[in-house]
Amino acid sequence: MINTTYKKRVFLSSPHMSGDELRYIKEAFDTNWIAPLGPNVDEFEKEIAEYVGANEAVAVSSGTAAIHLALSLLNVKKGDKVFCSSLTFIASANPIIYQGAEPVFIDSEPVTWNMSPDALEKAFKDASDEGNLPKAVIVVNLYGQSAKMDEITSICDHYNVPMIEDAAESIGSTYKGKASGTFGQFGIYSFNGNKIITTSSGGMLISNDTGALKKARFLATQARDPAPHYQHSNIGFNYRMSNILAGVGRAQLRVLDERVKARRNIFNRYYQELANLPGFYFMPELENTFSNRWLTALTINEEEAGVSVGELLKALTEENIEARPVWKPLHMQPIFQGVKYYPHGENENISEYLFINGICLPSGSNLNEDDQTRIINCIKDTVSIGNERKRYV
Repeated sequence: MINTTYKKRVFLSSPHMSGDELRYIKEAFDTNWIAPLGPNVDEFEKEIAEYVGANEAVAVSSGTAAIHLALSLLNVKKGDKVFCSSLTFIASANPIIYQGAEPVFIDSEPVTWNMSPDALEKAFKDASDEGNLPKAVIVVNLYGQSAKMDEITSICDHYNVPMIEDAAESIGSTYKGKASGTFGQFGIYSFNGNKIITTSSGGMLISNDTGALKKARFLATQARDPAPHYQHSNIGFNYRMSNILAGVGRAQLRVLDERVKARRNIFNRYYQELANLPGFYFMPELENTFSNRWLTALTINEEEAGVSVGELLKALTEENIEARPVWKPLHMQPIFQGVKYYPHGENENISEYLFINGICLPSGSNLNEDDQTRIINCIKDTVSIGNERKRYV
């Protein structure tokens, strides 16, 4: 392996500070609001709700916490079923297990890489025939791209089952002019360190149901009853966001549109430079949608390209460049072995294909042109070597 110690590390998606975060942090320290409540928390919630066009928002410790609260508010409990996108990070499904419920995984479709309406319809039909409809549906917007919300919403409404929109990766994206995360009864965002804007860790639960979000705040602060002593009639969680981190989020939100523009420019350059390579197919952007392009993702047809995803990942690693495979579908994870799964079509598993053939390239909004050139040249060189080898086989 090539010695990478002298080569600058290029990260997949590193935090990108605006420079204004310290002002909000200093205010928190100066006013001694060093707690999971305070002015920054209140304002961050209002600003997020206003930005996406939701009635209200609740700042929490993670996107996972937001999903867990949404399931709790929908009274998901032991023995219930919850339909969930399979092609996603495990955090989308773990809260289903926290509630003692049973996940049922739904395949992707090829246009958005997100939940397949065909597979979802089949899962609902079976559940209806069995007289055991799911308690909720968790739809994930992968890599910044909205799912086919019209079709999915129509199916959920037909069966009168609430939808939770996992928009952890897609704040700043829109579907037919409406903000990603605002289509379900609840929406969630993540501000983890690798997201398009970050609070180091943290998340947001949004909804137009202000009564439900009032209960979410109650549950997120250990479900403490309104009494002069510490009294609890419900099981709660320690899920509220720190006032300090909320200050970071407020500064980050002010540059979100700039970050989206930067990531889309990065995607466009990758596309211009690499889309003409044989076997390279970039993640599409659904018509009438706008993706924040959180990560630039593509698939590689090994037979056409002359190089595999594994070979490309190895070449990038040797250049001290971080790239990743596409998410491993949850129905393929050891911990979910035997869990029910609905493919896109008969003998057509889109999420499995994307996992085997997909790759995510460095996409941080602070990625400079020289580093992107380095990545592009590494890919082109690897493909060239692969094709040269192919000619002699």
